[in-house]
Amino acid sequence: MRTDHFHFDLPEDRIAQAPAPQRDQARMMVVDRRAGTLAHRRVSDLVDYLHGPDLLVVNDTKVIPARLLGEKVTTGGQVELLLLEEVEDRVWDVLMRCSRRPAPGAGLRFGDGELTATLIADGAQGRARVRFEGSAPLEPLFEKWGHPPLPPYIRRKEVPPEQEAIDRDRYQTVYAATPGAVAAPTAGLHFTPQLFKALAAQGVERTAITLHVGLGTFRPVTSEVVAEHQMEAERYVISAAAAQRIEAARAAGGRIVGVGSTSVRTLETVAAANGQVVEARGRSSLYIYPPYTFRVVDVMLTNFHLPKSTLLMMVCAFGGYDLMMSAYAEAVAEAYRFYSYGDCMLIV
Repeated sequence: MRTDHFHFDLPEDRIAQAPAPQRDQARMMVVDRRAGTLAHRRVSDLVDYLHGPDLLVVNDTKVIPARLLGEKVTTGGQVELLLLEEVEDRVWDVLMRCSRRPAPGAGLRFGDGELTATLIADGAQGRARVRFEGSAPLEPLFEKWGHPPLPPYIRRKEVPPEQEAIDRDRYQTVYAATPGAVAAPTAGLHFTPQLFKALAAQGVERTAITLHVGLGTFRPVTSEVVAEHQMEAERYVISAAAAQRIEAARAAGGRIVGVGSTSVRTLETVAAANGQVVEARGRSSLYIYPPYTFRVVDVMLTNFHLPKSTLLMMVCAFGGYDLMMSAYAEAVAEAYRFYSYGDCMLIV
C-alpha cells in the first residue's frame, strides 16, 4: 500500500487544543466491525459495550515534564531540550532546538542555574546527548524546571501557570505509575476512578503493562510506500502478574481490550514472539499496517490520529481499511475533536 492511501482532509479547527471539561465525557465513536456500523456516544457509555470477563489492558507509563527551556552558558542563546531517554546515570538522549547548534562540551543551564548540563554529542534529526551535572537527584529538578511535553499541534501563544497546572494533571492518566514517557498514552486520558468502578461492578477488570511512549509512536511516515517505513523502538515491560491475568481472561472467554495503540503494540509484540502473552521486557519496533493478523487484542479504544500516520495504519489494520476511513470521514463531518486532547473511538 502507498502512504497516500491513508490521507484524509482534516480542518485545523478539528484539532483539540484543550481537554474536555470531564475526562469521561469526551465523545466516543463506536465502530462495530461485524455490522459495519457507527454510533456516537460518550466515554462513560463504555459500560454499555464491555462486560465480564472482558479485561482492560492499560499502559501505566507516566509522562515526565520532559520539556526544558534554558540557555547556552557562553552566549545566553535560547535552547530547548526534549528529554527522550536516560542511557546511563545522568546522561540523556534528547531532542535539541536552538538557533545555532553548540559544539560538544558546551554548557547549558535551566531555570535559575540549579539545573545544568553539558552537551556530549550532537546527532542527526535534532538529536543530541547531554550529561546533567551535579549529584542532586534529577527527578525533582525536572519536576521543578520542566514543562509538560505537549505535542506541537497544541499551539498556544502563552501558557499561564493555571494552564500549565491543568496540563500537568490532564496530560497524564489517572493510573500513571512508571515514569519514562515523553508523550501521553492518550486513549487512557479518558478514564476516571468512577468509570473504572462502574466497569468493575459488571465484571470488567483491568491490568497494567508499560510502554514508554517516545518518538517511535509519532515519527511521521516519509516513505511513499507504507512497508518501507522503519519504526523507532520503544521500551516495554509486561509483568508476570499482568501476563497471567491476560491469559486467564482469554481462557475464560473474555475479550482483551487494548486501551490505546501503545498497549496494543506491546501485547502484539510479545504474542508475536511467544505465541501468547508472557512476562517480558524489551523494545518494540513492531509496525502494524494492513493486512495484519492480531493475536491478542479483541477490542481497541483509541483517539483520532494524524493523516498518513503509523497510528492510523494500525487502526485500519484492526478495523478494516474501508470502514475506518469511512469512520474518519464521519468524525471530521461530525466535528469530533482530534489528537491528544481529543475524542476517541471504540472498535468492537
